[in-house]
Amino acid sequence: MEEIKIGQRLAIHSYKHDGSIHRAWDEAVVLDKGDDYLVCGNNKTKVQEAKGSVWRTREPAILYFFVNKWYNIIAQLKKDGLYYYCNIATPFIIEENTIKYIDYDLDLRVFPSGERKILDEMEYAYHRNKLNYDQRLDASIHKGLTELNQLFDRKSSLISKEQVEQYYKLYKKLQKNRKNT
Repeated sequence: MEEIKIGQRLAIHSYKHDGSIHRAWDEAVVLDKGDDYLVCGNNKTKVQEAKGSVWRTREPAILYFFVNKWYNIIAQLKKDGLYYYCNIATPFIIEENTIKYIDYDLDLRVFPSGERKILDEMEYAYHRNKLNYDQRLDASIHKGLTELNQLFDRKSSLISKEQVEQYYKLYKKLQKNRKNT
């Protein structure tokens, strides 16, 4: 992994299995890094879809990327509570100041109540057949979904509400310092 610093701004590129771009975010501010993870934050960041449409995220988000896990997590700080949108995806890499990963369609949505819902199963099945995912890839994807559910089952401190709020405070501080320089 490139030398990454707290406060550094990175882009995010999500790809499909065939290597085509799926979605790109213009900013993720580095908040924390470990040997096996990277935590970033953003708010109202510009997102460009593969087909050209552009939109902005609606709320602050804390983003968790993992070196050896087949998922990433977006903690969304909405007015009515903390939501998690979890992508089943390859472990991330960083190239040219950009976080990159392959998105495998399946998503896990976790609501403030703790309720969970698996999303986009039909889209996953379609791409699995169209792009010929082999058994090893399919097993990695489903292992990622299982591990992600276990992470929420055991209420990991890394993604706890308290930790998300701490990261958000740091994000706001870094943004304020950036504006004052």
